[in-house]
Amino acid sequence: MHDDPDRCYLAVQSRDPRFDGWFVTAVLSTRIYCRPSCPARTPLRRNVRFLPTAAAAQRAGFRACKRCRPDATPGSPEWDVRADVVARAMRLIADGVIDLAGVPGLADQLGYSVRQVERLLLAEVGAGPVALARAQRAQTARVLIETTSLSMADVAFGAGFASIRQFNDTVRAVFDMSPTGLRLRRSGRPAEPGTGSVVVRLPFRAPLSPDNLFGHLAATAVPGVEEVVGTTYRRTLRLAHGAGVVALTPAPDHIVCRLELADVADLTTAIARCRRLLDLDADPEAVDRVLSRDAALAPLVAKAPGRRVPRTVDGAEFAVRAVLGQQVSTAAARTTTAALVAAHGDPVDDPAGGLTHLFPTPGQLLEADPALPAARRRTFSALGTALATGQLDLGPGADREEARAALDALPGVGPWTLEMVAMRALGDPDAFPDGDLGVRRGAGQLGLPTTPSGLVARSADWRPWRAYAVQHLWAGVDHPVNHWPPSTRTESERRAAPARKEPYRD
Repeated sequence: MHDDPDRCYLAVQSRDPRFDGWFVTAVLSTRIYCRPSCPARTPLRRNVRFLPTAAAAQRAGFRACKRCRPDATPGSPEWDVRADVVARAMRLIADGVIDLAGVPGLADQLGYSVRQVERLLLAEVGAGPVALARAQRAQTARVLIETTSLSMADVAFGAGFASIRQFNDTVRAVFDMSPTGLRLRRSGRPAEPGTGSVVVRLPFRAPLSPDNLFGHLAATAVPGVEEVVGTTYRRTLRLAHGAGVVALTPAPDHIVCRLELADVADLTTAIARCRRLLDLDADPEAVDRVLSRDAALAPLVAKAPGRRVPRTVDGAEFAVRAVLGQQVSTAAARTTTAALVAAHGDPVDDPAGGLTHLFPTPGQLLEADPALPAARRRTFSALGTALATGQLDLGPGADREEARAALDALPGVGPWTLEMVAMRALGDPDAFPDGDLGVRRGAGQLGLPTTPSGLVARSADWRPWRAYAVQHLWAGVDHPVNHWPPSTRTESERRAAPARKEPYRD
């Protein structure tokens, strides 16, 4: 969008927050960059440039506005939706690959040379991988400075800086303020203790409908790995420097994210995974605009605008859970998966709740022998081998088409599993499980075709947002995934209740 300056300037004049994250406005006279919705006086057209990212603005010598904080806007939906090399690179950088493996590691995961990756990013994003990682470190540092009582040295190394001097120089250059000055400006907000506990506000583009999003996570929560306490969803995270626990609570204009980390160096990665789990970088205006054109879907969109696709913090984990959940009830899938976690997952300490384990890695599952029918056990084994050997990549930088092909080649992986993994693990916004029982039931209640071929034909008008149409169709089915807050029944009462067939199956 930054390539259309006239459209960008109109967005700035309107102060429309829907464009936050799509581009930044760099003011030549002040050398400050802002988000499009900045409440400050609109600069003259001749005094502004429009750049695609905060990193591009910083690279060009602009400082972040202290009023609108453009570094704290929702992420660009473009990188979340697109499947090309640049988008894959942006997702990997957000996941912390530069800090862990450097630019060569990023290039290796993408299958390109370092020079090719740098050229592609510079041409389209306005900054190379190092500059993008630097901007991300600066924002991580700001979060730690403003929300914790960690020492500045701990903040510096926790944010990924190589030295205190580099940390100080970067913070001054990006925010035009010293780290100490940033801490003094936190407006009296109480700081979290410096023990790895961090509270972050995760912004999103309004509107956001939390019922199916949090309801789905609650209904399918695996004991030991996930739990719901009141209106908060909690789960364990496997991170580069140790285990983490996240607690996510929906608020009217943000998600409250409380992270307990073994090492604050994992903060950036943990935030990126939480945003991916809740699909917070989606553009609901664009999605709802397309789906509302269908007379059958329009009332559903009007009733619950801003539905998100419940996704995952780990693509490999979700693929395993999808296979374990084929053709069984939600309760049965949770029971089988919980037993697998207890037997093979790494234990964690969670004084604040009842979480006990990390979800097992594909390598840890190679020796597992879950109580499954023979055919599904073969599928489970083949999937684990493909994930453990790297034959199948479901990470944030995965090539979606290659991943689909590798998954489709596994025995026992049918269209339902393929589309579910594409939708929730790979983030494909157009994934569409046309044979899914829940989708067919929801379609039937709207008078839409219920055969797979009929649904595919009708869904052509919903492209490229069919995964979001699925959420509206599912919402018409009476199922626990649509209930938030969840039922207050105890776990024993849920187990005693008659099993309900999972409506999503191969």
